[in-house]
Amino acid sequence: MQPAVVFIGIGEVAGVFARGFLRIGRSLIPVRRQDDIETIAGLHPNPELVVLAVAEKDFDSALQQVPTTWRDRLLLLQNELLPGSWQQYGLDDPTVISVWFEKKPGQDYKVLVPSPVYGPHAALVAEALGALNIPTDVLDSQQRLLLELVRKNMFILTTNVCGLQTGGTVSELWNQDTTLMNRVFDDVLAIQQAITGEVFDRDPMLNSVLTAFDADPDHRCMGRSAPARLERALQTAQEYGVDTPELKRIANALAAKQG
Repeated sequence: MQPAVVFIGIGEVAGVFARGFLRIGRSLIPVRRQDDIETIAGLHPNPELVVLAVAEKDFDSALQQVPTTWRDRLLLLQNELLPGSWQQYGLDDPTVISVWFEKKPGQDYKVLVPSPVYGPHAALVAEALGALNIPTDVLDSQQRLLLELVRKNMFILTTNVCGLQTGGTVSELWNQDTTLMNRVFDDVLAIQQAITGEVFDRDPMLNSVLTAFDADPDHRCMGRSAPARLERALQTAQEYGVDTPELKRIANALAAKQG
């Protein structure tokens, strides 16, 4: 019998991972919204890996529903992850990947930079993605994972929030709206530091984000989740007592425009 990989959530990015696992000889067990997850866990109590591939907004509720027998073999791949995202639910060492390829309906995946992955099943994940020629970077410490998660958050939140005002591509943002981007970047960095309790060197973090810009200069700034990301960022800033003047200004401008 082939080793099995469970997929909770079957969207575009999950489909890429599924192809990779099929390529290396794994069988797949999908868990759809309408399925009884406990019943499926009873039929498949010992999968090799459980891929939690739901959207960011569904992450907390989905993680709480993961059966106990599956919790020590999770792969997390959502955006906006930080260690507290899983530690609050008693998970100490899941496998986590910062996904740096995008997959849109009707198009094949597009790689920006290698996707860092860390945890007990990191080698398996790297093997599956490698079968599709998707590069990964297997990390050797939780601190490196933290840096990579913050880097991805900085990329997504900065570009999405700026895009609400500018639209356009990441290269246009950096070349034509540098002041705006730096102000938004600083607000987002302050939020990330407050959440993690860490201080990150600004210039190396900015350079790591610009490396991703260079890899795909035509990457669109604003995805459909941008308004929700801005709202979540402002809520988090308020919760942690972080002043985010540029995020507030953009939110107020959008509200005035819509009103």
